Amino acid sequence: MADTLEEIQKAQKKYILIGLILFVFTVVTVAVATVPWLDFGEHGFDSKDAVIGLIIASFKASLVGAIFMHLNHEKKLIYVVLVLGVIMGIVLVVLTGWSFEDPIEYGDSVEGDGFYNPAETVNQD
Repeated sequence: MADTLEEIQKAQKKYILIGLILFVFTVVTVAVATVPWLDFGEHGFDSKDAVIGLIIASFKASLVGAIFMHLNHEKKLIYVVLVLGVIMGIVLVVLTGWSFEDPIEYGDSVEGDGFYNPAETVNQD
């Protein structure tokens, strides 16, 4: 903890810098999803854009946890839980990217407007 005025001002500058970094990466996340020249992969929002967005979000979450929640000064057990959370985050990023590669195109297999109508499937003899 900061005890002197100089230490408080130094910590305040660090928090402002981290806040600006979080803001910049929020803008980058939105830009990856919307700006055409930052579009990775095929045209439009696809699995590559989603994975990049989740990687940026994971980086931002680790900054918030380490700096604002003061997890960078905790005991060893906290680091174990933090590493498990990072591993789970990576698994979720991979699973999300993998789910976008699903070959099933929903809505194209039913005639009409693409909505499932149970009355159409009843055998009317």
